[in-house]
Amino acid sequence: MSLSFASLPLSLAPGLTPGGVAYAKTMPGVTAPFGLFDPLGLTPETKEELLLFREAELAHGRVAMMGALGFLVQSHFAPMYDMDSAPVIRHLDKVLQTENGQLGSSCLLLAIFFSEIQRARTGWVEPEVAMRTLREGYLPGDLGFDPMGLKPKGEAELLAMQNKELNNGRLAMLAIAGMTAQELVTGQQNF
Repeated sequence: MSLSFASLPLSLAPGLTPGGVAYAKTMPGVTAPFGLFDPLGLTPETKEELLLFREAELAHGRVAMMGALGFLVQSHFAPMYDMDSAPVIRHLDKVLQTENGQLGSSCLLLAIFFSEIQRARTGWVEPEVAMRTLREGYLPGDLGFDPMGLKPKGEAELLAMQNKELNNGRLAMLAIAGMTAQELVTGQQNF
């Protein structure tokens, strides 16, 4: 039995209208060398759903960038416990065993909880009004939090920064998955 990919349809998502793809091609993140990279045809049909996907992509990309940086830092700097060669993915167990480890972890979870509440209040319509709906005029990922004034003023500079954030977030999502998988398979630190 041989398997041929030549007979597969180009779009694997049934009922996909060009409206979703056409709008997606105008959004930040469509950069060389791939352009709009959607080999499985998962681009939503509507602009609203596409913006929800982008909000999720930005949130996960930002967490992955922090996670990848944390992976590197934690490999070489661990002030809360004695460092050894255990994989980074096992360090949380050690932190929780320290005197203030559970308190620190609880504070971290509370910070995540409150930041997610603020993100929902900033960008999402109240659930009793509409479920899974972003506010009118809200740009995915723009939480209005820029205390250092890093957000560019011009449109070209803003697009360049958005492209960098999306591409770095995409790379970080792959990187953190790869680093975690490598430590799970080898049982040793990566760095």
